[in-house]
Amino acid sequence: MFRLFRQWLYINWIFSLTSKGREQKKTLKILHGFTEQIIAERKLYHDRTNNQYLKSFGNDTSAERDDAEPIGIRRKRLAMLDLLIAASREGLLTDLDIREEVDTFMFEGHDTTAMGLCYILALLAEHKDIQDRVRNEVDTALQENGEKFTMKLLQDLPYLDRCIKEALRLYPSVFLISRIPAEDIKLQSYLVPAGTFLHLNIYAVHRDPNFWSNPEVFDPDRFLPERSRNRHPYSYLPFSAGPRNCIGQRFAMLELKAMIAPLVHNFYLEPIDYLKNIRIHVDLVLRPAHPIRAKFIPIRKTNASL
Repeated sequence: MFRLFRQWLYINWIFSLTSKGREQKKTLKILHGFTEQIIAERKLYHDRTNNQYLKSFGNDTSAERDDAEPIGIRRKRLAMLDLLIAASREGLLTDLDIREEVDTFMFEGHDTTAMGLCYILALLAEHKDIQDRVRNEVDTALQENGEKFTMKLLQDLPYLDRCIKEALRLYPSVFLISRIPAEDIKLQSYLVPAGTFLHLNIYAVHRDPNFWSNPEVFDPDRFLPERSRNRHPYSYLPFSAGPRNCIGQRFAMLELKAMIAPLVHNFYLEPIDYLKNIRIHVDLVLRPAHPIRAKFIPIRKTNASL
């Protein structure tokens, strides 16, 4: 954020001369060194085994995903890093491409998901009726699935899905994104020259009454198909949109469901702090200035389940 609001520091060689630029270079060296070590170790493994592990997935139908398997069961599937390495050996990716994708999954996906989970749980704690409805959906799905959380079960929780989407509308983890147009863009009476730095305030778009009725209200049902059908496709951008959207959005949604579903199944949530009283800290992610506290009250169950 230090650099974002100081346009003269957008020029890389100027930024590199500042104390913040030197600090960033030092930090990135550590992070990239960690990522490159992981990639190098995995590549060395494939070299020593003559790529047999990668080749074994070429005709192995067992690598197909079984959505009905319980969460936590080990399945034979090609991991993301192995997939990237395989693509690089076919000339489709460079080493830099691999590192950038690994950086995205290892670093960019942690803080954003953590903040999303924080706000979702806080909203559910404040809205008991919505929390109860999520719990009923999860409990019903578990009863029909032998008390096991599976990939298929998590994918088939439409109300929880709407709750997550609505929470990310009110509190998008990444509230600001930047773009540089490759060519001139005409926006009504305005001309945006190619090469201009553009900053889009997602937080403001998500609360714009031109797109959202009662925008400050937590209403998961605004994401029902019949209410979403005529909505502007770029009025909802928690993962950006278009060709530069978030590569991990499906994984993030599934990750959030995998954490929230067991929590509401096993605990009642009650608020200690209310979001209306929380000051938001402007950072790379939408971070509360202080921890948002909630009570987790265990639910007594007659049958042991996850």
